[in-house]
Amino acid sequence: MSARRPYRSDVSDARWALIEPVFTAWRARRTGPGTAARVHDLREIVNAILYVNRTGIPWEYLPHDFPPYKTVYDYYAKWEADGTTQQVHDLLRDKTRRSHGRSAQPTAAVIDAQSVKTSANVAETSQGIDAGKKIKGRKRHVITDTLGLVLAVLVTAASVHDTTGGKLLLDDLAAAHPTVSKVWADGGYQSSILNHSADLGIDVEVVQRPRTKGFEPLPKRWVIERTFGWLMQHRRLARDYEALPQRSRAMIHWAMANKMSRELTGESTPTWRIETDMTVTTA
Repeated sequence: MSARRPYRSDVSDARWALIEPVFTAWRARRTGPGTAARVHDLREIVNAILYVNRTGIPWEYLPHDFPPYKTVYDYYAKWEADGTTQQVHDLLRDKTRRSHGRSAQPTAAVIDAQSVKTSANVAETSQGIDAGKKIKGRKRHVITDTLGLVLAVLVTAASVHDTTGGKLLLDDLAAAHPTVSKVWADGGYQSSILNHSADLGIDVEVVQRPRTKGFEPLPKRWVIERTFGWLMQHRRLARDYEALPQRSRAMIHWAMANKMSRELTGESTPTWRIETDMTVTTA
């Protein structure tokens, strides 16, 4: 670690030990001009990415005690493009599943979609309008396991129907997790997704909303709503700020990596609530 004062988003020694082998192996594979001089500490690059992910600031507003923001973004883009970010995410997901007494490969999952507004730097061609939720932006199509851990994610324009995105996502799920044979979905998915999933050997069951008024957690499906809540604790995901959909997907992987690494090491996730002294004194 550098001598700078730590930020709350920094990875601890225990958290870094979980993922350090992936980055060490990545650097060892790098050859060619300019790779001989190892200028930047990879742990500091990870800390800078998590700082952006957690606080939601623009890249160019990174504090000066981090490496230059253009360098940090270059690593962020490279790791997204070559699969390193997903490798870290999947490693932590497998460890988290095992810590809960589950096998690394799940057999059941939950699918849902979340529409979010975009920032001004996102091209019009990369966004759309979700007519149902009346949101102009992008849509995150997500499949989680029954613990709420992300198995597959696809980012599209918000105008893409849940069923259309869901079919593509199920294709990814079947390829990456062939052990999954059951998926729960909500009533927003059309019947064509049932036929598509059957061709993949997956049984998709639609969980209907209760007719009673008031809030009521939906059986099986509530876990993915909690996952969306985990993502929203990271301010960079409160709105989609990424110019490219694949970089938006990487932000989701970093948010989940942050959450899972904290769980594995027993560290709490800081909230944005102001800490106040609740001690009551009496005369």
